[in-house]
Amino acid sequence: MTTSIAILGAGGKMGFRITRKLVDAGYDVRAVEIGDGGKQRLAEANIPAVDTDEGVKGANVVVLALPDNVIGKVAADLSPKLASGSMLLILDAAAPYAGDLPTDRPDLTYFVGHPCHPPLFNDETAWEARRDYHGGIAKQSIVCALMQGPEEHYKLGEDICKAMWSPVINCYRVTVEQLAILEPGLSEMVAMPFVDTMVEAVEECEKKYGIPRQAALDFLIGHLNVEIAMWFGYSPKVPSDAALRLMRFAKGVVVREDWRDALSPTKVKEASELIVYGKGS
Repeated sequence: MTTSIAILGAGGKMGFRITRKLVDAGYDVRAVEIGDGGKQRLAEANIPAVDTDEGVKGANVVVLALPDNVIGKVAADLSPKLASGSMLLILDAAAPYAGDLPTDRPDLTYFVGHPCHPPLFNDETAWEARRDYHGGIAKQSIVCALMQGPEEHYKLGEDICKAMWSPVINCYRVTVEQLAILEPGLSEMVAMPFVDTMVEAVEECEKKYGIPRQAALDFLIGHLNVEIAMWFGYSPKVPSDAALRLMRFAKGVVVREDWRDALSPTKVKEASELIVYGKGS
């Protein structure tokens, strides 16, 4: 039997990509979209847009390709319309981990999936794939979590996620808490502040010290290429003793000693609540 999937937000920037993937994979897709721009995007791809009631009726799976801060309300509105055994598939751990999903429907399955995005070091040869930083053309891995529901529903959710974010290298099964530690924890609370600081450092080189911005940028990106390759094991780790001494000295200048707290469940829960509700608990 063909799985019927309703996608809410099907014409959005994120939703449109996964909608096309699921259509191409042969699923019975009901594209739910209320925005004019999204409807036009779907129409140009010959994908008819439907309203929520029409899309959700009889669907085995409902994908919420929506902003984190509306997922709870939408899920609560949908809950009475969903048949027992239906799956809500959420594309980010923030709302589920913040406790924003309905708790009065234990007969529904909650599944969470998220892409890792194409790896920095890969074997892509086509130029289009090498320039694909988000995924969908280039290969990427994904992470999946069965939050509630029967174990046999895990494969259903995983198969849909593999189709949405194909081509897939690996699929890693984690818990919802572990997925939240990966995002927002690892990706947004650890990696993103360092990346933003590096951009500010390039601007500082230009504005305060008169170094041409492109020179600073080329210098930083080139060294990042070498250092990431060495530290993550893509090439032999052979920095000089002096460089290691300088790194230890510099960490005391630019890194807080308690930075690991950013990955703790307590801090990740606070971050998820900030994403969903606009403030911590």
